[in-house]
Amino acid sequence: MGRLIARRPVLRLGPAGDRTRPDSIAVEEPLELRVDGKPLAVTMRTPGHDVELAHGFLHTEGVIGSVDDIRAARYCDSRDDEGRNTYNVLDVGLAPGVPPPVTGVERNFYTTSSCGVCGKASLDAVRLKTRYSPADDDVRVRFDVLAGLPDALRQRQQVFDRTGGLHAAGLFTPAGELLVVREDVGRHNAVDKVIGWAVLAGRIPARSCILIVSGRTSFELAQKAVMAGIPVLGAVSAPSSLAVDLAHESGLTLAGFIRNGAMNVYTHPDRIQVDAARSAG
Repeated sequence: MGRLIARRPVLRLGPAGDRTRPDSIAVEEPLELRVDGKPLAVTMRTPGHDVELAHGFLHTEGVIGSVDDIRAARYCDSRDDEGRNTYNVLDVGLAPGVPPPVTGVERNFYTTSSCGVCGKASLDAVRLKTRYSPADDDVRVRFDVLAGLPDALRQRQQVFDRTGGLHAAGLFTPAGELLVVREDVGRHNAVDKVIGWAVLAGRIPARSCILIVSGRTSFELAQKAVMAGIPVLGAVSAPSSLAVDLAHESGLTLAGFIRNGAMNVYTHPDRIQVDAARSAG
């Protein structure tokens, strides 16, 4: 798995005794994103699928609307102490006529749940920015299919199996077919890589698609789904209040705590089909 996994010594303490052994650890490295040669942002990420990450980030920030808005993406000649290319600087060239990122995009790349985002202002900004609202997507997904998607995602988390240290995101069809899965040390990066894959594949807006994430649903993750036109977002853990508000206002079906054949549906449950016998019980 190349640069995805590193080996480090670890002291294992337990009832069977203490011993030192090598352990597999998820690699975390910085990626500097440049647009037309100008530094835009730095994120800590798991190396790999960096072009997807750049496309997904620029799309969910409203900089691009399709793959045609990007002219080229290439690694810059960044070197480590031994003269080797680190592949940690990526320059994206916008197509002619595409406006450069507006002031503030670079701040959003660092956004966390503790940044003090203003709720109403943020909701309004996303609603105005998105080109592909999920509100008019009439996709339906069976309850049993949706309930099984987190397990389907988990089965494909190869690096997590080795390290236990990565988040994951996956895009599925309403029938439960996996389109793409990506892992990363950052949950936002994993989603950006999935959406970047969709941009490069010409599948934006991601109509009739289901996005599944391995952790909780923050406002930023719901925002990314809305920006990509994804109608259904599911997670194995809880959403934040602002994520629920955004999903409600944007027409996004949001489900959380999808575990053991059950789930909480926070917004727009009409997209989830429950069989008559089960709903009657």
